[in-house]
Amino acid sequence: MTPPAVILYEPEIPPNTGNVIRLCAITGAPLHLIAPLGFELEDRRLRRAGLDYHEFASLTVHDSLKSCLKRFPPGSVYAFTTKGARSAYEAPLGSAGALLFGPETRGLPDAVLASFPEAQRLRLPQLPGRRSLNLSNAVAVAVYEAWRQQGFPPAP
Repeated sequence: MTPPAVILYEPEIPPNTGNVIRLCAITGAPLHLIAPLGFELEDRRLRRAGLDYHEFASLTVHDSLKSCLKRFPPGSVYAFTTKGARSAYEAPLGSAGALLFGPETRGLPDAVLASFPEAQRLRLPQLPGRRSLNLSNAVAVAVYEAWRQQGFPPAP
């Protein structure tokens, strides 16, 4: 059993995506990127951040979020947002199909968030008046919480 898949919706900053590639490679979480991307996959900043882990990561690029979500059972995807009323630590992330994160500069669009029931819109706890964690840090917190809920089983 591996942690749920990670979906990055229109990521913009190569080093963040590189860090997430590395995270997914070492945890076994599949990674899905939703176009348009703010960089080329051959970007050296992306490669530098992901180091030599690209070959160990399962990476798929999709033309739309809709096409990506078809891969997961209804109700199994959690959308992360600072606007979420429910803490990620209250959700059964270990049984999630995927964890969805928005672009670094704007987060998930309101229309995307509205397509998820409130119980599937999650936030990471933070102090009031702060914007948010860096994207790759937020993904790491969520992936490791999901994996912890699974008991950290080794990947098959």
